[in-house]
Amino acid sequence: MNEITLDKEEREILNSFERGEWKSVPNVKEEIEKHRNYARQTLKKNKRVNIRISHKVLEELQAIAIEDGIPYQTLMSSILHRYVTGRLVDRLKPNKSFESDG
Repeated sequence: MNEITLDKEEREILNSFERGEWKSVPNVKEEIEKHRNYARQTLKKNKRVNIRISHKVLEELQAIAIEDGIPYQTLMSSILHRYVTGRLVDRLKPNKSFESDG
């Protein structure tokens, strides 16, 4: 029988599940619909905005977007949406620091 090979992230998820850290969501249909609405509102594009940011920040955003498999503009929109809804978690990436360009 073939053995399944898990990457680090998959092993962490499996270990978390096996430790009993995962809980069922009550009213799963309501939760799914709520998150669908969040996605619709996040992806609704009815205004255009132009901003000036440093090339270093833009390059970092583009790299993250590539890792996530999404356009960088979508990532930026998602970040702004999470910020204004109070759901943006403030944390530093390991070994990353942004220095002022000017």
